[in-house]
Order: sequence, then structure tokens, then C-alpha cells
Amino acid sequence: QVQLKESGGGSVQPGGSQRLSCAAYGYINDRDCVGWFRQAPGQGREKVATIIVEGRGAQYSSSVVGRFTISRDNTGTVSNGWFLQMTNLKPEDTAVYYCATARTCDFQFVNAWGQGSQVTVSA
Repeated sequence: QVQLKESGGGSVQPGGSQRLSCAAYGYINDRDCVGWFRQAPGQGREKVATIIVEGRGAQYSSSVVGRFTISRDNTGTVSNGWFLQMTNLKPEDTAVYYCATARTCDFQFVNAWGQGSQVTVSA
């Protein structure tokens, strides 16, 4: 059973940048999908970015395209890790961000969720 651990998050001013990291521990298939989701207070969970585990095929929601970048961590720090680089952050980006893995990028069947990282965008 794969386990996901997130790091990063915190408070940032509007227009600022922040990077979230997600590390996987345990078996994961290179053809599985990794996604970043977010959930704001009182709202449902929104899928914002996905990528194939091996690092190809990035896709984004319309709310973050051009501002967020999902990528594979090739620094060697972890065996399997991914980043969500967020730029030009807006107050409406405030949410708890989760990484997750699934067999397919529709995330119909989720393998694992991270613990969540709070991102707060305010002046």
C-alpha cells in the first residue's frame, strides 16, 4: 500500500509563489496517475492538476492553468515525488491541498491520499 507525504504550504501574499511537495512510500506503478486536489472551506474537493507518475502528460483545471505547474521530482531526494509549483497566487486559491494517486487520471478509484497542506493567500 503506497503512502503519500506532503510538505510545503503556509501563508503567502496575493501574487506570490509557493511550492508543494508530495513523496510516495511503497509500491507505485510508473503508469499510475498523480494528482493535486484542493478543498476550500465549505466547498467540495477540486482536482487542479494531474500527471503520470513517470512525469508526462500534465493536465490542469481551468482555474489554475498558466499559474500552476505539476512536475516529477527528479532531484533524487526521494524515489518517487512530485511538485506543485504555484505562482501568481490569488485569495481564491486558499484551500487545503492534497496529493493523491490512482490507476487513471479520472481518479475514479483512488489508491492513496496525502495528509493535506494548508495554503492561505491573503494580504
